[in-house]
Amino acid sequence: MTLRTLFATTALAAVAGFATLSTPAVAAEGPLVCLITKTDTNPFFVKMKEGALAKAEELGVQLQTYAGKIDGDTESQVAAVESCIAGGAKGILITASDTKAMVAPLQEARKAGILVIALDTSLEPIDSADATFATNNFTAGELIGKWAKATLGDKAVDAKIAFLDLIAAQPSVDVLRDQGFMTGFGIDTKDVNVIGDEEDPRIAGHDITNGNEEGGRTAMENLLQKEPGINVVYTINEPAAAGAYEALKQLGMEKDVLVVSIDGGCPGVNNVKDGLIGATSMQYPLKMAALGVEAVKAFADSGKKPEKTEGLDFTDTGVDLVTDKPVDGVASMTSEEALKACWG
Repeated sequence: MTLRTLFATTALAAVAGFATLSTPAVAAEGPLVCLITKTDTNPFFVKMKEGALAKAEELGVQLQTYAGKIDGDTESQVAAVESCIAGGAKGILITASDTKAMVAPLQEARKAGILVIALDTSLEPIDSADATFATNNFTAGELIGKWAKATLGDKAVDAKIAFLDLIAAQPSVDVLRDQGFMTGFGIDTKDVNVIGDEEDPRIAGHDITNGNEEGGRTAMENLLQKEPGINVVYTINEPAAAGAYEALKQLGMEKDVLVVSIDGGCPGVNNVKDGLIGATSMQYPLKMAALGVEAVKAFADSGKKPEKTEGLDFTDTGVDLVTDKPVDGVASMTSEEALKACWG
């Protein structure tokens, strides 16, 4: 990286005052790649950063990483995009906190000749990015929905399900995962595009968690006040599931409620092993980031943009069900197997 580029990038980040900025992964003259995540504390994004750093070092490219203070901190992400444009980045890899609000600044990046790749969370519309590397969120939800229904057996007809979602501005995640879970569980989604519009009596309600343990605890408490008979809890991620479990435990309900989640991080897989979570859908954030860095390097070398998975409008990075209580008809891996692969 030239001194001029380094000063421009660092200065703009300092002026912005919001984005968390790392030093370059490699002090080389290769193309500059920016990784912008929602936070730098969520284990999911920690693993994503790890994958990007390792691949950047392998390929000899420069990497700058930025993150918001909390999930939903769009202002920090906008400031980070501006820094990347000023710094002469060749590519931006981003998990957008607000999938609509980030479109305008990222369009400015594309106008500047920067390859924009959405990781994990697609923009709205999805073609606002040059490519998207992500989990098939519908499939992730569907897997745990099928498992939960099979596990409950005849009791699934009278289930009371709490949905612990992320934030209101994440329809590409919340809606797809929620609808996937409902479909797997046998609930008619009626083409719902907004969470909370469902009419099925088995849905006890939705609340937001901001994807963290504290939010999961609070959301669980809120929903139990509305519906004390909740016996199934679906959570948007495993930190939220851990919070929900603590709320249930305080009320002595932890053995009476089935908790399922999505993520597949090592802490979450350990919670499956310990019985706190019945099943989770494992994603591969390290792979997302590594593929993203590779794509930017290829773009810098040849101008070639990434290709999509056949039949989809994004590149599917895979998902697997993790449980120690397998059911017929739903392929899964054990927690011991998953601990060897968690978030790889």
